Amino acid sequence: MFKISIVEERSRRRLMLEGKLIRPWTEEVESAWKTAGEELQGRKLLVDLTNVTYISADGETTLIKLMRDGAKFSCRGVLTKHVLKQLAGRCRCAP
Repeated sequence: MFKISIVEERSRRRLMLEGKLIRPWTEEVESAWKTAGEELQGRKLLVDLTNVTYISADGETTLIKLMRDGAKFSCRGVLTKHVLKQLAGRCRCAP
């Protein structure tokens, strides 16, 4: 199971991902990223990975695409932070 939510806040919009980031959900994440990036009206867009429980190779590819597109991430787990750092190194982007 996988869930994507968009949370509106005053200074930012959060794209919240929950569950396993695997195919076919990776395509949905890319689509949601594009949609969430529309009409920000000066707010920041943040991808929240706090409740992601697993990231497949396809999920890593998707996160790299988002990084290259300027995504900023939020997460809590040590493993997820490590994965983001490794992916940022692979694409030479800031996590």
